[in-house]
Amino acid sequence: MQHGRHRFASVLTGLTLVAGVSLVSSSPAAAEPTLDEVKSRVDTLYHEAEIASERYNDARLELDELTDDLDSLSSDQQRQDRRLEAVREQVRDTVLQQMQGDNLSAMGQVVVSDDPQAFVSQMSTMSAFYQLQQGMFTDYATELKALDLRAGATEDRASEVEVVEQRLKAEKDTIDAKVDEAEALLADLEAEERERLAAAQAAEAARSQATVSRSTTPEAEPEAEEEPAASVPASGGAGAAVSYAMSQVGDAYVYGAAGPDAFDCSGLTMMAWGAAGVGLPHSSGAQMSSGPSVSSSDLQPGDLVFYYSPVSHVGMYIGNGQIVHAANPGTGVAIAPVFSMPFSGAVRPG
Repeated sequence: MQHGRHRFASVLTGLTLVAGVSLVSSSPAAAEPTLDEVKSRVDTLYHEAEIASERYNDARLELDELTDDLDSLSSDQQRQDRRLEAVREQVRDTVLQQMQGDNLSAMGQVVVSDDPQAFVSQMSTMSAFYQLQQGMFTDYATELKALDLRAGATEDRASEVEVVEQRLKAEKDTIDAKVDEAEALLADLEAEERERLAAAQAAEAARSQATVSRSTTPEAEPEAEEEPAASVPASGGAGAAVSYAMSQVGDAYVYGAAGPDAFDCSGLTMMAWGAAGVGLPHSSGAQMSSGPSVSSSDLQPGDLVFYYSPVSHVGMYIGNGQIVHAANPGTGVAIAPVFSMPFSGAVRPG
């Protein structure tokens, strides 16, 4: 009977092991991401990199201001140091005169003078002399205090510069990390998938280029299935800005770049309006203050259109519901619908 129970236990154990093996072998392996999932993740990484890039641009503007301020403070400190040195020389000469007895000799002449008028005059001279001495020491103390204040301000500004430089490095590291992750995802795609993705990007670039061609040849009739041409007329500064931006369609997107053959979003709009004689900062957030606000229903060619909250992307309206913008490393400078991204505002530079 014991032997039978042992056989039953052995069979039950064997069945359990087989069932376990069957369950393990039949569990599905982790599914590979689809091409659309990879593209979505890459686009997200590119946008996250752009957010860091615009923060980098903001920090770079701040660093430029701080550096200019630091240079000014350093120059002011040097001038103050020279003023202090001049007063120091005067004080030193006065002390040396006292040590050599010039002052005692003058005092002796006052005491032995027989002329009352001369006595009064010489006493007045001695009083003025001591007042002059006191004034020199006061001037020295004042100039020394002024120098200390300037030195402190210079040191504080130098510390602020160091903090901003650290921020710049951190943002640059973030950009590099996001781009590296995106490139790794793209590298993991099968050759066929990479070809499909490249074809989709090429088609998007071709549509943008076709839009540019139609905008420069208004007599050509667009095909029905294509987007309308960006042929709304623009004149003056806006016309020059739009013309510059449109001529960059097809150029590469590079974080922090501002031409001539590669741009980031705010670098493109900065250079475009620069061609019209209007200076803009290299920052999408800072460019929001470059002109009066414009509602989405009143957009005109040349207006700057901003996206996301907080603002991290900018494009230029070119008419017919379209913008030209430096999109991302996968797309470059291209034409896109004005509401293809979360709209956050628009301004009219000039």
